[in-house]
Amino acid sequence: MFDVVSSSKWPTGYLINPNPEPLDPKWLKEFSKIPAAAVSDCLGRNVGGLGLKPFHGNAPMLGNALTVRVRPGDNLMILKAMQMARPGDVLVIDGSADLTRAVFGGIMRAMALKAGIVGVVINGALRDLDEWQTGELPAYAIGGVHRGPSTDGGGEINVPISCAGMLVTPGDLMIGDGDGVVAAARSELPELLIRCHDLLAREKATLAAIEAGTLDPDRFDAILRAKGCPL
Repeated sequence: MFDVVSSSKWPTGYLINPNPEPLDPKWLKEFSKIPAAAVSDCLGRNVGGLGLKPFHGNAPMLGNALTVRVRPGDNLMILKAMQMARPGDVLVIDGSADLTRAVFGGIMRAMALKAGIVGVVINGALRDLDEWQTGELPAYAIGGVHRGPSTDGGGEINVPISCAGMLVTPGDLMIGDGDGVVAAARSELPELLIRCHDLLAREKATLAAIEAGTLDPDRFDAILRAKGCPL
C-alpha cells in the first residue's frame, strides 16, 4: 500500500505518499471511552511509545496518524505534512529521538490548530513549552529544547515509521492520555475493541470486590503454586 523506498520520481531521501482514507468516525467514538493503558494491555503490553511525555497537560488525544520521518533537527517535511493534514489527523513524527534541536514550536502549533490537527507526537524535541500548557493541542515528545530546527530536508511523509519504539503506519488510530501514546492498526480495531471492553469489565469487577472485601485471598498464591513454589 505504501512505498517505503525512494523511487525514480523522487530524489534520494525524499518521498511523499498520499493520505490514507480517514478512519470511520465510529472508531473514534468507541475508543474515546478507553484509556491508553487499557489499549496497551489488550495489544500485549509490549507496544506503545516509550519516553513520550505529555507537554499539554492530561487532555486526551484521538485521531488518524499522518506520519513523517525527518532528518534529526530538521522540519521541512513536517511543514509539508501540515499542508496535507485534514481535520482529525495526528502528526506522528520520527525525529530519531534527537534532542539537540526542536522540530516543532509555537508558530507550528498555531498552524496545526488552524488546520484542524488534533495532536502531535514527536520522537524528538519541541519548544515554546509555555504555549502548550493551554491544553488546546495535545503534544507528546521525548523532551524540549530552546534550539530551533533547520529547514533543509529530507524526509518522507505517509510511510511506516518507528516513533519512540512504536510502529506507526499511516492511518493508524492514535490514542493518547496522561499515561502516554499507543498506535492501533485499523485492521485490529474490531477485535481490539471487544478485548478492551472485556478488560474494563474485569477491572470494574475487581475494584468492586476490593471495596466489598471479597477479593480471592488465594489468587496470587495459586499463581505461585502453579510455578512450583511450595506454598
